[in-house]
Amino acid sequence: MCLAEASGLSDSVMRLKYRLSDIIEPDFGLLDQLLNFHVLSPEQVTDVRNQTTVYRRNDALLGLLTSEEQCSMFLTALQNTDQQHVVNFITENGGQ
Repeated sequence: MCLAEASGLSDSVMRLKYRLSDIIEPDFGLLDQLLNFHVLSPEQVTDVRNQTTVYRRNDALLGLLTSEEQCSMFLTALQNTDQQHVVNFITENGGQ
């Protein structure tokens, strides 16, 4: 499961969003994975890629994750792009 189940997905994403924006690497396959998994549409991927900084790209990406299914696929995409440390951070609720 993604994030702390008890508090709900959107609450957990919002709580960890700013810290996650610093550690996710969106530019080396993550967005392509999310497109292939149908988590994001081509238009959404373009919108995320058009953000001027990595932090803003991550912020835009995290804002699009609204369901438990999307979150699960996001974790898989992170694993597939060698970002297991981010998966661990999320599943451990920010290390708490």
